[in-house]
Formats: sequence, structure tokens, C-alpha cells
Amino acid sequence: MHKTALLGSAAMLTLLASAPGAWAQTAPAADEPQAASSLDDVVVVGSQIRGAAVNAALPVTVLNEEQILATGAVNGDDLMRSIPQMGDVLFSAANNPQTSNAARGDVNSVNLRSLGVGNTLVLLNGRRIITHPTSQGTSDTGTVPVLSYNSNAIPVSGTGRVEVLLDGAAAIYGADAVAGVVNTVLRDNFDGLRIQTQYGGAEGTHLRELTTNIFAGRNFDRGNLSGFIDYTDRTALLAEDQDYTASSNLRSLFANEPGFDTSLDPDGRATRGAWANLQARTTTTIRRNGTALTTSAGAFHIQPASFGCATPVGTDICIASGNASANGIQRDLRYDTQVGTTVTPEVERLNVFVAGHYELSPDVEAFGEIGFYQATTQNIQPPTISLNAIWIPASNYWNPFGPVTFANGQANPNRLSGLTGVPVGGLPVRLGNYRFNDAGFQIVDVDNYQSRLLGGLRGERWGFDWETALVYSEAEATDTSNAVNMTALQASLALSTPDAYNPFNGGCVATTTFGDCTPSSQTAIDAISTELVRVSRTTLTMADFKMSRPDLMELPGGPLGVAFGVEFRHETQRDDRDADLDGTNIFTDMVDGTVSISNLSAVSSNPDTRGERDVASAYLEFAVPVVSPGMSIPLIHNLEFQVAGRLEHYSDFGDVAKPKIAMALDIVDGLRLRASYSEGFRAPNLEQTNATTYSRLASNNDYLRCEADLRAGRIATFNACAQSVSYSLRVSGNPDLKPEESTNQSVGLVFEPWFLPETLGDFTFTVDRWRIEQEDIVGLIGGQTAVVQDYLARLNGSSNPNVVRAAPNVDDIAFFTGTGIAPVGAIQFVNDGFVNLLPQDVQGVDFAVHWRLRDTPWGDFRAQVNVAQLLEFHRDAGPTVQALDEARDAGEINPATPLPIASDLLARNGRPEFKVSSTLTWSQGPFQIGAFVQYTSAVEETGFLSTTGDPWIVESQTTANLYGQYEFEGAGWAADTRIRVGARNITDEAPPLTSSGYLGSLYRPYGRYWYASITKTF
Repeated sequence: MHKTALLGSAAMLTLLASAPGAWAQTAPAADEPQAASSLDDVVVVGSQIRGAAVNAALPVTVLNEEQILATGAVNGDDLMRSIPQMGDVLFSAANNPQTSNAARGDVNSVNLRSLGVGNTLVLLNGRRIITHPTSQGTSDTGTVPVLSYNSNAIPVSGTGRVEVLLDGAAAIYGADAVAGVVNTVLRDNFDGLRIQTQYGGAEGTHLRELTTNIFAGRNFDRGNLSGFIDYTDRTALLAEDQDYTASSNLRSLFANEPGFDTSLDPDGRATRGAWANLQARTTTTIRRNGTALTTSAGAFHIQPASFGCATPVGTDICIASGNASANGIQRDLRYDTQVGTTVTPEVERLNVFVAGHYELSPDVEAFGEIGFYQATTQNIQPPTISLNAIWIPASNYWNPFGPVTFANGQANPNRLSGLTGVPVGGLPVRLGNYRFNDAGFQIVDVDNYQSRLLGGLRGERWGFDWETALVYSEAEATDTSNAVNMTALQASLALSTPDAYNPFNGGCVATTTFGDCTPSSQTAIDAISTELVRVSRTTLTMADFKMSRPDLMELPGGPLGVAFGVEFRHETQRDDRDADLDGTNIFTDMVDGTVSISNLSAVSSNPDTRGERDVASAYLEFAVPVVSPGMSIPLIHNLEFQVAGRLEHYSDFGDVAKPKIAMALDIVDGLRLRASYSEGFRAPNLEQTNATTYSRLASNNDYLRCEADLRAGRIATFNACAQSVSYSLRVSGNPDLKPEESTNQSVGLVFEPWFLPETLGDFTFTVDRWRIEQEDIVGLIGGQTAVVQDYLARLNGSSNPNVVRAAPNVDDIAFFTGTGIAPVGAIQFVNDGFVNLLPQDVQGVDFAVHWRLRDTPWGDFRAQVNVAQLLEFHRDAGPTVQALDEARDAGEINPATPLPIASDLLARNGRPEFKVSSTLTWSQGPFQIGAFVQYTSAVEETGFLSTTGDPWIVESQTTANLYGQYEFEGAGWAADTRIRVGARNITDEAPPLTSSGYLGSLYRPYGRYWYASITKTF
């Protein structure tokens, strides 16, 4: 990001601060109670009736400024993860697969209740924000592309409070608010100037973070203009910084774990390294002076001489017959993808937000917002791999089976002497598993941009509060990385000069799992290198009009409140893929004529996708008082209902109507029962319905070959299998997908013990039991499940037609000989498509305790405990997975065969049973101390099984944050200056161990983080 952009934005804000008018919402008073469960509390989220107390019927969690401060959050992801009802973060630089098909850069997702990305509605100051434009496939329902809101676009330093409605809100805010609503309320109505700088870093790592923000505002006779600039500069977290990220081979960390100590799963080194697997175009064994260099099918590989040598092709580098098994000693030919890479990227982030309001007349006020977010990131990833096989022409200068004489008459210095089975003109060689180490690491640069422009009017008429606004938002992400161009690669491979690309020279003999000590010439590397660019963009245009009145008419129980409104929005989404991926530049192999839509070595083909949708909606909401305290009805101190309904028309799905009803019953003053029922609706996103067939790289073991290895005695246990195969998963969009339907139910209790003496402070206890049922969830069968289907089918004499394999060659026939299994060829691709899967049922309980004690001789105290417990997480994966599960239980396939969880997802992978957060703050005079504790319970890693088929337990974790603060008062030039020092994860807890190091969807990949800040207010 250009530093001039920051300076220019600061200048702009300074000019705006001196202007005579603008737009914004009115902030709550500084002393307004913030505890969400307080019976008298009124918050924005949950109701459109301004001034109504109906919110007390709804389960709402609020993080106020004190609690946000205690979390030590620097970015939106830190803040969202502090909410225990927030589920696993599937969009994350530290969690996602980090390919160009993933949402990379400064992006993190929002996922209430772990229902899945896209089931939570995110608002800013009460209105919908735009989704991040880059889709990503999630793993729990197959690689279904989903879109998320980017939590990092929310500026923490400018946040006044975060309101989380833990209840379906389709009737109030939109039918896609299935799991609930997260509403971020930014600070406004500021008069003055505040400057803050914070510096921090993770202990023992390279991660350092500098944040600077400026908050300025000015009151006028008829309004206020406020704005802030927030700038963050963060260095990368390197893989080498911690032992659980330093290497892809983590087997040593499980050496003392019975049942897992022999597993190869923690060895995540890639089968594609600088030591190429190759295949000459022949049907007979190639020999040199009688020594076999290939199999009968022509398979051979390159390896260090110390691993075995059929014939040397360089210093300490040899040809060996067959494909490298990637097992035993040859496992050390695998590539360690962690070496030299980053876990999280370096980031520069800028948030600018200006808001204001101006009284046009006594009854009408104009208001508005201007928001701008930009972030640039750079990530270092492993070198590019060879995804699709490519033929090396016989003419290649380095080909050991090349022609005796090149076409120009020059003698070939690299053809091996004494060959039999190789004609004078040489043989082409097929390049299979390979990594272009000499081309260097993939440097991924991502530019994220998001803007928001809002203007509106509000006022009072006929006793109604009315408001209307027009919002335009856009977001764009440009993802750029280096890649290898297939057409250019084959042209280089065809050269008969030393500038030809050389895949026959291996890597480094001393460090076989990384590096390349025998690189091709720079001319060759430059010739094959290209730049891969993906540009994705979303827009949101929205207009609304709403009216509300808390006292439409008087009922026996009190005034009837009402709200109604209409909303129109136009959404677009476009994913513009590189010309080498979308079919513009296709690759045609000059040797065998194979055509590939993808012209890039490491990336599957993907057409451009685009779509748009119009949604028109109308809603009606009532706050209905039935019994009031003055009616003196026994055991019913107060009774009120929220009744709401919403009608939406989708241009591509038709009409949908969803209701909501909520009840609040005060048995006595201070003891409230509350309950609600609502329905939701989530339309498939624009990519799921508009995508044509695209490909994704998938990899897992070929379980049929694992079974053959086990029967032949080549491995001792099934989970020692090393038959990893990469293939193309061909996915088709489905315009006939049905929307996902949902129901949301909750019942709860709010208790404020009125009988406690004031000296003990104010207490509020809440408990809510909830249940969300979903139908027709959009998903995929998945490549791994399809391969297991094929495994079972072939053991029974048939096959899975969606798993397409090559015809078995002579090597395949030899591999299966004596196992009782009919020979098969390598998996080439798997066909799949989006479908509506079977229902999902999620249930849980939320507990909360709030306490505040003020004006004591020892200072003011505030504490809060928030507990989220999942009771059930049931998803019926359907008859396909159920049949495989039964076959595994019956012993038809090996008990260690991994399968999707057919029913119970509770406490598995990213869904812990318990998440708990608690805050405690104390202040007296200029001093303040705050603490934040977070607990996450253990989960099972279902894809990592012991020798007896038991899953690995990812242990629980408890972390604590602590800060101390002092504010100078009446100290001359230092007056109104605040100094804060703190630490996140003060006990330096490492994330619980998994087979891949740590669970990035739940945990941060570092330990103790220190920070210090200084704030000056003028």
C-alpha cells in the first residue's frame, strides 16, 4: 500500500472535520448499560421498533468497549474469535488450502454456531454489508464454493460495541439470517481529536504489528461530523518460528503416542518434489549395459545415489527403475512444504470511516457514512508443482533417452551410452510427479478493497419515527502469484540447447526434502514462468424505507409497538479467472495431442463466473404487550410478544415468506422467561448456481492400492499406506438447486436477583436452550468419498463410474499380482456436482453471568462469563456415506478407512462442545486492569486414526489475556494521555497438536503476544 494513500486520507479527514455539516447515527450515552441481558436494555439488533423494549425477549450478546479492550483484539478476526458462539473460521490465511482457488490475503470468515459460512448475516450500524468477493470451497460439505463477510474489514479501534443476536432473524433483517446476526456499531458523535499507536508481537517469532489510528470529530449547531483512520502494518509469521509449523513431517511429535506412533498421517510432506517421477514412451524395459533403468511400462525416477543407483546422470544423482514409492527410505524424497514459507502473510491494512448527521429542519435529519478498507498482503508458499502430466519431447537437451544426434547435426552429450530399447531418434518422456523448485517459491500478493457509501434521511411524522437510506458497496480482490505456463514449459522442454528446462537433475543431495542445488538456467526459468491473476468483485446496491412507533395504540397491557418497511437490493458477483485457466489459452500437448483447458502447471481449469440477483422485501413487526405490572395478575408480572413476518422476492428463486414470534414473560420483576420461533431461508450463492463445470485439485490415498499393499505385506497397517494420489475433481454448478430452509427455536431464562444487597453489585444470569434445523444443505459427495466407493465396489467386482481411471499398464498388473484384487490404473479424475443434501440438526445451550459493582472504596468492577455449549450436531450425510460406514463396520473395507461423519459431528474437528469466554475489569481513578480468559474444549480429528481406528483427540486449551492501563490527569502536556501494556495468551499456550500441526479454524498459530500502546486525546 502506498504511504501517500495514508497521508492523503489523513488530510481528507482533517478537511472534513472542519466542514459545516455531514451525516451519522446517534451514539448511546457514555453511561448507558451495555450488558445484553439487562431487562431494561435496548439495543439496535433484534427489532426495528425504535424505543421498544422487545429486545429483552431475545438472546443478545454485546461486547462493549471495556470487553473489546480486554480481548486485546487488533483485527476483526481477533474480535470475532472472542465470542464463544462463533464457530470455526474456515476462511483464514492460517487455515485454508492456500491455492489460487482459496480466499487468500487479509480475510477471515464469520460463522455463528458452526452452521457454515454464509449462514450469518453481518451488519454495520444496523445495515447489511457486502460479502467478500472471493469464494472458497469448504471441506465439511465438500468443496462447495461459499462467500463470507470479511471480519478484518471491521476496524476494531473504531468499534463502539458488537451486538450478536443468537437467534434467527429472517423476519427482521432478511431470510438469510439463519444462525443469527452480528451488528458492529462504530463510534460516532465524537468532538475532539484522539491519536493512538500500538506496537506488539508474538514472543519467539518474527510476527510484529504496528497499529496507528486517528479519531477526529466536531460538533456543530445542527449536527456532528466524525471520522477515523486506522492503519496496521504486520510482518509475516514464518513457518520456522514454531516446531509444529517448521516441518510438514511431524511424526516425531507423536513418537510417544501409542496407536499413533507408527502412523504416517503426520508426515505431510508432498509426493511432488524436485526428484521427478518419469515414464518413457515404451512398452519394453530400457536397459543400459544390461541393467534395467525402467519398468516394462517405461517408469523411472531420479534420486540421490545414496538411495540406489541404476545409472548416474549427474554428480551423486541417479536414475532408478519404477516410480518412487514415497515410502520407506524414499519418503525422504518427498517435499517439505513448510520450509521457507510463511504461516500468515505480511499485511498492510487501512480503514477509513467518516460519518455524520445534520439537522435539516426540526423534524428531518440527514445522515451518512463513507467507509473505505484496503489491505495488501504477501505470502510465501511452496514452489509450483506439476499437476497435469506433460510430455518431454525426445529432442530435450537433457533427456537421457534423447536422440543420438540433434536435428542440427550436433551430437547429443546427454544421451546415455549402451542403451537398449531406445531408438536412435530417442524417446519422449512423460513428466509426472514433480515440483519446480528451481523456479523458486510462489510469492502471493493479494490486494483487497472494500468501500461503502450511505446517505439517508430520518425524522418523525404522525408519531412515527421514519428512516430511509441508499447504500452502495463494492469489494474487489486481486490475487497475483507466479506460476508455470504449460505451453511455454513444453516449448522449453523441446529445446536441444542447454537453455532447455531440465527436470532430470533432481534437487539437493544434502537436503533431499527441499531446495534445488542443480537448477535449470535462468533463461529456462524465465521462459516457463508467468503471472497468475484472479480478480473477483462483488457489488451491493440497497435502498430501504422503514417506519416505527412504540405506541401505535393502547392495549390493556400497554402500548402496541409497530414497525414496517421495504427494502430493495441488487447484488452482483464476478470471478474473472486468468486467461490461462478460463479456456482462453488452452494447452495442447505436442507429443500426444492431449488438450487441457488449464494452461498452468499447478492450477485446475476454471471458467469465469458471474451472476446477479435482485431481492425485494417487505416486513411487518409488532411489539404486543399482553399483561402489564399494573394489572396485578399473579405469576405474570409482565407479558409481551414480538410478532414479525417478512416477504422476499428473489429474481432467481421466486417468493418466500418467513415468520417470527418471540415471547417475554416476567414471572416477577427480575425473573423473565423468554422464547422464540422463527424460520429462515438461504438461497444458493451466485457461484453455486451460475458456475459451469470447473476442476479442483484433490488428493487422498487410493484406498484400493492401500488394500493391495496390506494384502501383499508391503505395509503392516492400513494407516501406514502411502498411496497418495492427486487427481482432478470435476465439479458442476446446478441452476436447479433448491434453497436451504431452516427453523430456529429457543427458550430461555433471565434472572436479576433483586433480593441481593446493593453492596454486592448488580447481577444478571441468563440461560437459553436453542435448536436450529436445516434442510436441503448444498454440498458435494466429495472426491475422497467417491474413491472409497470405488474401493468397496471393486472389491465386490464392480466400480464407481464417477471415478475415472486409466487402463492398467504392466506395472499396475504387477502391483496387484497375488493380492486377489483385479488390477486398476491410476485415478485420472472424479466427477461431482452440487446437490441438496439431507437435513442438519444443531442444538445447544448458552449461559451468561454479568456482574457490575460501582463506586466502592476499592474501585469499580465489571465481570462477565459467556458459555456456549453444543448439545447435538447431527447431519445425515445420506445413504451413500451410510452404506460405506456399514461396510466399514462389517469389515468389507478396512476399519481405518477415513469417511465423512455420517451423523454426529459434535466435538469433532472444528466443533468443540464447549467454548467459554470471561472478562474482568477493575478501574479506580487513573488505573485500570482488565483480564480475558477463553476456553475451548477438546475435539476429535476424525481424519487421523490410530491402528485400532480411534480418532486423535485434539486437546482443550485455556488462554488468558491481561492488560494494565494508566491515564494521566492534570499532568500538563501529558494530560489526557493513556498508556496501556498487555499480553494475549500470557501463559504462552501452544495450540493443541494435530496431525497437520494445529487446527487453524479454531486456534492461532502462535503463543504469547505482548503489546503496548499510547493514546493522546486533545
